[in-house]
Amino acid sequence: MVKGTLTYVKNDNVDQALRRFKKTVQNFGLLNDLRDKQFYEKPTSVRKRKKAAAKQRWRRQLQSQTLPKKLY
Repeated sequence: MVKGTLTYVKNDNVDQALRRFKKTVQNFGLLNDLRDKQFYEKPTSVRKRKKAAAKQRWRRQLQSQTLPKKLY
């Protein structure tokens, strides 16, 4: 658990406090960690997934750097 993450309810406004809490949890990335650790994943599949994500990032970066086609 992350220390120093307290959310107070002011003026009986629970909805606002809940929104603030969810935003804090999302910023720390706790939900992603819980989803990743929910099921066991073999080390080979972890490497495969990370390699595929790296390839996808690399393709996106190349695509953003290429010049547009000539339209004449």
